[in-house]
Amino acid sequence: MFDSLKERLESIFSGLRGRGKLTEEDVQQALREIRRALLEADVNYKVVKDLVEKIRVRAVGADVLESIMPARQVSAVVYEEIARIMGEGSRGIDISPQPPTLVMMVGLQGGGKTTSSAKLAKKLSKSHKPMLVACDLRRPAAVDQLRVLAGQAGVAFFGPEASETDVVALSQRALAYAASHLIDVLVFDTAGRLAVDEEMMAELDRMKAALDPHEILLVVDAMSGQEALNVAEAFNNRLGVTGVVLSKLDGDARGGAALAVLAATGVPVKFAGVGEGLDAIEQFDPRRMAERIMGMGDMAGLVEKIKETATETDIRQMAQSFKKQRFTMDDLLAQFAQVEKMGPLDKVMEMLPGAVASKMKDLPPEALDDKRLLRMKAIIQSMTKAERRDPAIIKGSRRRRIAEGSGTTVQMVNQLLKQFEQMSELWKRFGKMGKKRSLLGGLGGMFRR
Repeated sequence: MFDSLKERLESIFSGLRGRGKLTEEDVQQALREIRRALLEADVNYKVVKDLVEKIRVRAVGADVLESIMPARQVSAVVYEEIARIMGEGSRGIDISPQPPTLVMMVGLQGGGKTTSSAKLAKKLSKSHKPMLVACDLRRPAAVDQLRVLAGQAGVAFFGPEASETDVVALSQRALAYAASHLIDVLVFDTAGRLAVDEEMMAELDRMKAALDPHEILLVVDAMSGQEALNVAEAFNNRLGVTGVVLSKLDGDARGGAALAVLAATGVPVKFAGVGEGLDAIEQFDPRRMAERIMGMGDMAGLVEKIKETATETDIRQMAQSFKKQRFTMDDLLAQFAQVEKMGPLDKVMEMLPGAVASKMKDLPPEALDDKRLLRMKAIIQSMTKAERRDPAIIKGSRRRRIAEGSGTTVQMVNQLLKQFEQMSELWKRFGKMGKKRSLLGGLGGMFRR
């Protein structure tokens, strides 16, 4: 996400750092480049004009131009202003003190509304008991899709009876069911259209009047660019939207909608879809998103992912290995499994700071291929228990057998064993220091050829 904009900004600030002391003309030239980069990222031109002007006022002041590191000061100003236009702080679901909390998901057909509803319900299931309610009664396929997604997400589902056409009556029955089954959050997946029309809006009006929902979340396709703002304005003017869910943000290299939706409509972005899996939804944090755009990475998000995927068993096994100062192939296999649970490697690398990420870009494409991780796991799984405990016994004939058993090559087995030796030394060193090695830091070398 934001790849194009991030690369352009990195290039602009690299040029500023190369100049040392900056003049007002240097900053004005950089601002022209920033304006062009934002417009190419499909950010609304009015938002761009306002943003660049605020940056200009702050960046050409004496306290910036006469500072010891003016280029860094200008970069900090741009970061703060980008974060500002996206909102003040992260905002999640407004949970009602008197359950159930009612969430209406609205949006156009094809924007990812049904999938986003399931993702949100799964995210909420960590601390609540949500239920998905299928309210698109014109498309039976939408009801079936939501039923399947609810099963995959492990949350409750409530759908229409045969030939039911009254969405308000369906909603009332869902409320009664929730009250008798201790459901404390209801997510209503409403009907969509290919475009905003009166019939759809009238139905949503009736639902809003009957339910008085705590949240009305508009799902918009981040890849639709400027059109996302038009859709947001139309729904907000009619329904009073409380928040936006940006779907498919991972597929949009420009990201203009994310930058401009709050500034253009006054509606905050609350969640962002960052992948296809049901876990691939994040609570939108303007500052963390601005850090990604500026090439600072998202280390807080990365730590959260590690915490979410690490089980008590994983932590206990790692602690025992550090205590013994002994690293085995089973330990390495466990770490591979944890990295795999964190999602695609290229998405994980997006969360690393620019300096680290740029080094990772120098690796061959296959080094960040998830299939490579699967092949390395297969190599370890083809070893005997004795070989996993003591890889030093793996000589020529054993290496050929392991390669054949894992469907790889002897060369790949050799590469894994060599990298294992290096990581084993690191493990011992950090064990003696009484510190735990960072998961990704330790695995970084494992993906080098």
